[in-house]
Amino acid sequence: MKVAQVLHMNGGVGHASYANNSLVQQKVICLTKPIREEAITSLYCNTVPRSLAVADLGCSSGPNTLLVVSEFIKIVEKLCRELNHKSPEYKVFLNDLPGNDFNNIFKSLDSFKEKLCDEMESRIGPCYFYGVPGSFYGRVFPNQSLHFVHSSYSLHWLSKVPEGVDNNRGNVYIGSTSPTNVARAYYEQFQRDFSLFLKFRAEELVKGGRMVLTFLGRRSDDPSSKDGGYIWELMATALNDMVLQGIIKEEKLDTFNIPLYTPSPSEVKLEVLKEGSFAINRLEVSEVNWNAFDDRNALEFESERSDTLSDGGYNVAQCMRAVAEPMLVSHFGEAIIEEVF
Repeated sequence: MKVAQVLHMNGGVGHASYANNSLVQQKVICLTKPIREEAITSLYCNTVPRSLAVADLGCSSGPNTLLVVSEFIKIVEKLCRELNHKSPEYKVFLNDLPGNDFNNIFKSLDSFKEKLCDEMESRIGPCYFYGVPGSFYGRVFPNQSLHFVHSSYSLHWLSKVPEGVDNNRGNVYIGSTSPTNVARAYYEQFQRDFSLFLKFRAEELVKGGRMVLTFLGRRSDDPSSKDGGYIWELMATALNDMVLQGIIKEEKLDTFNIPLYTPSPSEVKLEVLKEGSFAINRLEVSEVNWNAFDDRNALEFESERSDTLSDGGYNVAQCMRAVAEPMLVSHFGEAIIEEVF
C-alpha cells in the first residue's frame, strides 16, 4: 500500500463523506480546547510576535478543518485587547497528504472569514491561508517558520504498513490473534515515524514555539487491548465473513493491513524524551465514545439528520467508512464497500 496515495478521508459532502461523518473528531477537538488555550496564551505572552504562523497537520476537510484556526485567532485577539496590543497578522498553513480534498477547504474560506469577523468584537489582524500538501513525516516548512503546530486525530497514522507482518492472517491491524512479531513491527514503525515527526517540527518551529498533538491511542500498555484497536477487529470480522461467503479472496484479506498505531501515554512520552527536542507540559488521556451521538451535546446535529442516527451501529459504521473507504477501495475494489459497512 502506497500510503501517501491512498490515505485520505472521503472527500466531498455526500452521505459517506468525512465532512458529514466527523463528529467524533469534532468532540475530541472540543475536549482538548483548554490545553490549546493554555499553550496559545503561553506562546503569545512569552513571544509577543507581530506575525503568527500556525500549522494544522493532517487538517483533512469539512467542518472541523478551521475550528482550531478560529479558536487560535479568537484567543490571541482577546489577549491583544487585554494587553492593549495591536493585532498581529496570521499565516495559516493547512497540511495533509496530496489526496486530501483541499478544494473543499478553499471554497469555504470566504464564508469562514466572514463568520469570524462577525463573531469578533473588533477588527482582527489580516489572515493569510495556505494549503501545504505533503507528509508530515518529512520536512514541510522552512527553518524556524512556525509559532504553533496543531495536529488532531492524525498522528496515529503511520508513514507505511510495517514490514514483516505478512503472517498477520485474518487481521487488518494488531488483533487478539496476531502473532507477537506483528505488535513489535507496528510499534517499531511508530517509533521511527514519531521520532522523525518530532525532529522535523523542532527544526520548523521558532524558539519558544508550542505544539499540541492529539492521538487516537489507548490507556493499556497492551497494543492488542480492546481500547487500542478493537474497532479494526470488528472490520476484520466483517471482511472474514465476506471471505467465507466468497465475496473476497482469502489471500486478498491476508495481504491487507492498516498503516496505523494507537500508542499508549508511556510510548508517546518515551519517544519525546528520546528525541530530545521538546519538553512535555501536559500528557493526558481522555475517552470518547465511537458513537458520536451518544450524548445530548450532539442533539443539534441529531435534529438535522435522519432518524437512523439513533442507531449506534450505523453511526460508527459511517464514521469508519469516511476514514477507511479509500484504503479498502484501493486494495479490494469498490464493489465490496456497501457490504462491508
